[in-house]
This record gives sequence, structure tokens and C-alpha cells, in this order.
Amino acid sequence: MNKYSLPLVISLLIFNFTILKAQNTFGIVFPGNDRDQKCQQCFQTFNQKPKEVLFSIVREQSNLYFQVNDKVWFNKLFKNPKDGLAIDIVSKEIYGCDEIIIGNPQIKGELLQPIFTSKLKSNLKSSGDNLFRVHVGNIPNTLLNKELEFNILFLSNNNLCRYYWIYHLESYPWDLLDMGMYLDSLTYNPKQIKTISDDEVVIRNKTLKFKIPFQKNKAEYSQVDIKPIYDSLRLTNYYIKAIKIKAYSSIEGSLERNIKLQESRAKSIVLALQSFQKPTIQTEVSSSENWVEFLNDIKGTKHENLKALSKNQIKGKLNGALSEELEPILKNHRKAVLELELERIDKYVNMSADELMGKFNASIKLGDINEALEIQNSIFEKMKTKEIKPDFLKKMEVPKQSKFVKIFNKNSAFRAALDIRLSLIVYNELLELEKLAPKDGEVKYNITAIAIKLWRHKAIPIEETKLKNQISALKNHKIHSSLIDRMLVNFHIIKAENLMRERDYENKDKSVSFINSHYNNFPLSDYDYLSLAQFFSYYANTDLSVKLLEDKAKSIDINEDLLFYYLNLTLINNDLTQDPNYRTIMLNAINMNKERYCKLFNSIDKGGVTFQLLQDDYLKETYCENCVN
Repeated sequence: MNKYSLPLVISLLIFNFTILKAQNTFGIVFPGNDRDQKCQQCFQTFNQKPKEVLFSIVREQSNLYFQVNDKVWFNKLFKNPKDGLAIDIVSKEIYGCDEIIIGNPQIKGELLQPIFTSKLKSNLKSSGDNLFRVHVGNIPNTLLNKELEFNILFLSNNNLCRYYWIYHLESYPWDLLDMGMYLDSLTYNPKQIKTISDDEVVIRNKTLKFKIPFQKNKAEYSQVDIKPIYDSLRLTNYYIKAIKIKAYSSIEGSLERNIKLQESRAKSIVLALQSFQKPTIQTEVSSSENWVEFLNDIKGTKHENLKALSKNQIKGKLNGALSEELEPILKNHRKAVLELELERIDKYVNMSADELMGKFNASIKLGDINEALEIQNSIFEKMKTKEIKPDFLKKMEVPKQSKFVKIFNKNSAFRAALDIRLSLIVYNELLELEKLAPKDGEVKYNITAIAIKLWRHKAIPIEETKLKNQISALKNHKIHSSLIDRMLVNFHIIKAENLMRERDYENKDKSVSFINSHYNNFPLSDYDYLSLAQFFSYYANTDLSVKLLEDKAKSIDINEDLLFYYLNLTLINNDLTQDPNYRTIMLNAINMNKERYCKLFNSIDKGGVTFQLLQDDYLKETYCENCVN
């Protein structure tokens, strides 16, 4: 299992019990007013459970296993002969849109025979990577082909004391926060959020983000419309390499017409921008209706009652006079959010690699460092496209002198960014370069950034106090405090990982607390947000993940993966799902990717959070309106 995904799904406690139907309960006692007394030992064991201790039910064909990551806590939980657990097998079919769910049934599905202490302990086996599991039953043949989930009844002296249902968090590849490397200036290698890892190196020079309003019923944009925007970019040294456009329509009218109109508008913007440059602009266009801002903007107005209606009901009312009355609001919802990726213009782009190297070495001999640096960038471009290999840099004829430190530093930093496997070699190169320029802040920054990465992968021995002081000392070399804070957050991410392995939960929590109190000191990319959210969740601090993402979740241009990760974290909170602001966030998710939203209500085995979310009346109503034909 990937170390960065949750090792076990997280458990949620259901407190309200009512019996839905008569069935075989195998003599299990359901305490009443004496529950606190009968369950005192069980409650105490759960109250003392470290939040890092997780458990789940694992299915292998028809076999079910209880899995836990802490054997000591397992043995504390099951002490007396009649302590045990039982599995309640729940089928999604009971949550059908035509089915009526009464209360929170104590036993929702088909109950399997309980397993008690003796068998639990004697059959508990290691399942690798600090995980332990024990067989707890088989799925009946009548249920094998149905969509199922498995709830857990925890018994103390045969009394039902805890009933758990389980939900699942989607995970993505994640890493340390990107610290960048100093080339000409600090250059980041911002990773994009992807469900499948991609090792392609993308070193971006500059990105810009802005909005363009759309006029009602206007579908085309011309050079005249776009030229002021292009001129404002002052693209003397850059050209537009790629553009992402998220186009939004106001919500009145047909969905199909709105989407078609927005796509046409977005494409016309790209064509207008393309007319100003020769290099082809890579484009990515998406279109949707602007439900988020509509529902936010009618708050506090006489039309706020519309928020309680379904999307189709709202569209039905936005005809004629009401649409005209709301036009001052609706006109602000027609827009495009543009993200431009700019790339430096390479005046040597048509030279061969050997021609570039000859010109570079000539510039060094003439002492023209500025031209040498520019040629060096052109060589790097050919390395990025794999026209030449990193070993080509060995042909550079540069004297070991302090005035050429920037060239040596750029060579090393670029190679490390291009191929992480070269990090140790580059680290040693930079340590030698530091002797030539002991006060160069950019060299020291690069050394520290690579040291942190090498420590994370256990490639070099690290003395924690020394590394921490090394990070803090960068302020003496004019390194901005936000960059230092970013490094310190990464320092504590690694430290927390190490402490977690050692099961030193108290000190691990101190590192998590440091991270939580410092990440606001510097800007975060979408990848950073998701990495931090997953870090907090992985270490059983889902409340910190929610806090991190809640403001982002309210914005219309939130990254889709961030929005759905936030929903993963929060859909199980009944208080939130009743909040009109949260309903706006859900409508945004449906509007952004309805298929993905509907998938949240699949069983865990089918990639969902849990279909038992459909116990919530509002969630069930929304699901049935949008996901069931």
C-alpha cells in the first residue's frame, strides 16, 4: 500500500439506535439506561485510543477481516471472554430513491455471528507494514453480487457498546511543499494534481491569472478586445506557452446553450491572443454554469428563498421579469478565468547544441557573463526537451573562479530539478561550490533545499538540530522569511513522518502543530494545498484538513480535485450538510463534474466515500435529483 494513502479507512461512530426489523441478533444484549455502566471498560479503551490507531474491514472475495494498525490497543479492547465484535453487512439497495429509511436502525443489514476474545486473539495475524488482521466472517451467497459495506459492532461482555460505519478518503500522489531552486531567480517546479503520478519535469518561468467579463449574448472576441490585455502583459521577453480558461455562464436559460456559448467565447479569446504571436498556444478550456456566485449573491436579498429550491426549480423561475430583475447580479457571473503560462523568449532557439556550446565558451573567455547566462538558459531548454543529455554540460569551459559561481550554481540546480536521482551528486557539487563562495545565499539555499529532500529519502544522515539551524541561518543571506518558513514546514513534515514510525505520538503532534501554525506564512499552490490536506488526514487530523480547505472550497475557480477532496472530508458531517453555504459547495461540485459527485455515494469498494451517506435526507434528495435517471 502507498505510504501516502490512508493505511486504514477512518471510522465514524453512530450513537442513535432503533431496531428496524426483527432478526437474529445472536444473543447480543442492547443496553438501555444502564449502557454507561455496562460499557464502561469499552468506552475507556476507546477514549484512550490514540487518534493514529485506525481499523477497518477488509474484504477478500467472500471473506471479511478486521484490520488494525496497533496490536497493543487491540489486546486492550478484547480482554474479557465475552468481549468481541460482529459485522453488519449493509446493501446499497436499502437506500433506493423509492425506499423510506426510518431513523438510524441499530442493525441495518444482515448481522453475522459475533467473534469473541479467544478467537480474535488466537487468529490475529500480521498482514505487513505494521498491520494486523483477523478473519471475522463470510458474506452470505445471497449478498455476494450486491453493492455492500460492512459496519462493526463492538461488544463488551456481550453488550453492544459501539457501532461504527466506515468511510473512505480518496488519495493522490503528494510530496513535500515545493521549495524551488535558485537559477537566475527562484524557479519552482510546480506539480499538477493528478490521480496518476507523472514524472515529467515542468519548469515554469512565469504564470499569470486574471478574469475577463462576458457581455450578454456576445459570443466572439477580436484583437481589439484582447489587445489591451496582451499589451498589459508586456511580453517583451516572454511569449504565451499555454493557457487554461474556465468559462462561466449565468444560470438562466438552457444548460446546453450556456455551455456551448461559453466554449465559443473561450475559444475566441484564445484565437485573439494567438494572433499576436507565432508560437502555438497550448489550450485547455472548460465551461460551466456559475451556480456558486449566484447562490452566494442572493444571500441577504429578497430572493434568498431560491436557495432552498432545486436547480431545475430555480431555472424554471428565472424566466421573464425575474430574470430581468436579477440581471444586475447575473451579469457579474458571465466571465472567463484565464491562467497564462509564459515562457522566456529564446533568441538562440535555432542554434544546434554544439553551436550553443561554442558560443557559450567564447562568451566565458570574453568575460561576458550575461550572454553566457542567456546561452546557458537556451542549453537548458534543449535539455528539457531531451535533445541533449545532462552530461553535455561537462563541455562547458568555465574556470573555477568566484565570478562564475552563478553559472556553476545554475548547472547544478537545473540538473537536480531535471532528475531527482542526481540530487546526491548535485548536493556534493554545491558543497564544493560553497567553499568558492561561502557567502552566496543562492548557493546556500540550494544546498539546504536538496539536503531536506535527501533527508526525506534517507539518502544522507541528518542531524536535526543542525539542519534546522541551517534553515534559520538563511535569513542572514537575504533569503525571504516566507521561503524559510516553507522549508521549516517541510522539516516538520519529515520529522512527523519519522516520529509516527516510532509511535512517538506526542512529539509528532508538536510537529503537526508547527505546520498548522506556519503554512499561512507563504503562498500555496493547489498541489501544496492537497499535499498538506492529505498530510493532516494521514496523521488523523482531518479537522485541520477541513480548516485548510474550507475557504478554497467556497471559490468558483477552485481546483476540481481540491473541491472533491474537501467533500470527501466533510460529507459525513450532518451539521454541515444542512448549512445553505455547504449546499452551494455541493452544487458547485455537481456542476463541475456530476459523474464524479455521484460516485461519492458508491460503496467504498467502488471508489465512493460510503453509500450510507444517503441516510441524510438532503444528500439523498440531491443524489436522486442529479444521479438517478
